[in-house]
Amino acid sequence: MKIVNRKKIITAVLTSMMCVALAGAEKPNILWIVIEDTSPHFIGCYGDQNARTPNIDRLASEGIRFTNAYSTGPVCSSSRSTIITGARTYELGTGNHRSYYPIPDYIKGFPFYMQQAGYFTSNNSKTDYNIANIGEFIKEAWSAQGNVGWWDRSSEQPFFSVFNYNDSHQSRTMSFTWDKYEKTVLNQLSPEEIIGDDEFSMPPFLKDSPAMRKQFARVYNSIHLVDKRVGDILKKLEDDGLRENTIIFFYGDHGEGIPRGKQNGINLSYEVPFIVWVPEKYKHLSPWGTDGVLVDELVSFEDLAPTMISLSGGEIPEHMNGRVLMGENRSKPTDHLLLSTDRTDTGIDQMRAVCDGKYLYARNLMAYLPEARYKSYSEIADIMKQMRKDLAAGELNELQESLFVPREPEFLFDLENDLWETVNLAKEPEHQERLIKMRGQVETEICSARDVLFLPEYEVELVSEHTTPYEFRMDDAEYPIEEIQKAASLSGFRGADVARKQVELLKSTHRVVRYWAAIGLLAQERSDLEPFKKSIAKAMDDSYPPAAVTASALMWMNFETKAAEKKVKEYLAFDNWYINLMAVDYLLYAETKEPFKDEVAALSSRYKGRGINKMQERDVSGACEIFFNIL
Repeated sequence: MKIVNRKKIITAVLTSMMCVALAGAEKPNILWIVIEDTSPHFIGCYGDQNARTPNIDRLASEGIRFTNAYSTGPVCSSSRSTIITGARTYELGTGNHRSYYPIPDYIKGFPFYMQQAGYFTSNNSKTDYNIANIGEFIKEAWSAQGNVGWWDRSSEQPFFSVFNYNDSHQSRTMSFTWDKYEKTVLNQLSPEEIIGDDEFSMPPFLKDSPAMRKQFARVYNSIHLVDKRVGDILKKLEDDGLRENTIIFFYGDHGEGIPRGKQNGINLSYEVPFIVWVPEKYKHLSPWGTDGVLVDELVSFEDLAPTMISLSGGEIPEHMNGRVLMGENRSKPTDHLLLSTDRTDTGIDQMRAVCDGKYLYARNLMAYLPEARYKSYSEIADIMKQMRKDLAAGELNELQESLFVPREPEFLFDLENDLWETVNLAKEPEHQERLIKMRGQVETEICSARDVLFLPEYEVELVSEHTTPYEFRMDDAEYPIEEIQKAASLSGFRGADVARKQVELLKSTHRVVRYWAAIGLLAQERSDLEPFKKSIAKAMDDSYPPAAVTASALMWMNFETKAAEKKVKEYLAFDNWYINLMAVDYLLYAETKEPFKDEVAALSSRYKGRGINKMQERDVSGACEIFFNIL
């Protein structure tokens, strides 16, 4: 009897193992090829005849090319927080670039769920996820991390392998010194591979001059180099005999790293090249076909995590709101996407946008800022220095100058007929119905998602000391998002009637409403502020520092009173990095800066080598450096 049972047990175990092995064999391998800071505008298969991207173009000609794929944020750390968690930045609180605020323990990196489904997960090797406790998070998500790939797995185990290439990063295309660019890009290309200064067309919002062409050629050469990296990893997959068992995803992590692109809040900063290649074996998983297909379906980075988990046979957690793009669990397509922009380095900003594939509507909540706002990583670039030099010399046309003046509160761009987003249709009578609809979509999403980044970052940091922003946003008593959104909805619109409403909101019982009232007033003309001078002066004593420092800067920028000067100086000395950053950032746009140079110098010295959070040190010190460069 015992022998019979033992045989049955052995048979059952062997049968189970065979089933697992067969199930594993049926699961597709998945390869991600991720390049940085690249818009489809500069890829050959997307229509740029000047580009040299033969490997990417070949992948598209044999696969599925998406024409409406979007990063949820316009900079790497915020977009990657959504990629890895499947949750939106404005729900997680991860929209501010390199801020490292906590997320709930139950939100894992999505490869964790693929591991549970039997996958080997490897990352080679970027982990710029913009969250706290990053070490443990990475360890849990990835089977292997670093200089690794599918070759490190157990034989026959299905794999999910990511390869990230930074040759097209903004550092190469814009911010590195010329010598470093030569070393990292030009020296990696043969003389015949290098794209000359006269071998491409300039975007119309940039001056077409020899000096600018020298800098802009960096974009094409950097993308050409990254295309070679794409070719190398595809050859490795082929040489290892794995191409026919592997679904390939190729995409950029957000838009192009040039002025007006990355870190801005228009289509150029969000739209990415996105290509999927599906082998014959798995063609049943593709709802679009498999060979040279063009797809205009809207795709967002929040779709990636649930799609990967679904393809692996794993269980999608409840916090993921994105679509499953392919396979038997495919979700219905959507008719619009919500996109978001928040602080990048020294450049405080807030924009929310909606795109339907044909039009992009952007709401500029800090419209007192120009598109080319001051950001430390951009200001060190030769191309930005040249642009500011040309601006000072009066050598830019109206479109090119528009990058340096305060924005309109709303943008509406026709993406099909205006590739470079040069004509704002927001005030055109024939587009008002569309404008109102898309504005409503933005406002609805802000409230339904309970967008936690309508808190100033000062408070996001305070919240993070005892909970997560993701969880805090659900407390309506502490965070009445409808009331806050209503106040913020005035921000950027100009005129005496709007200013009157904003001044009245300075008396609100809710601190964040008062903050948004002060932010909104920054965009108003001095003539419309004059009748409310006393009310604004009173707001300088607000008990909520973000509201008070904003009101103080507002008074200085418009009236230059001694009381405002004193208050701004107090906030330059305030014991909080974000209040310090706000104070300096406002001064960058003030006409008169001279009275604050000693306080800014002291602030800079206080942060250098202070041993505090390195990103906070970098951002405050960077803002101080810009202050003295433009003084």
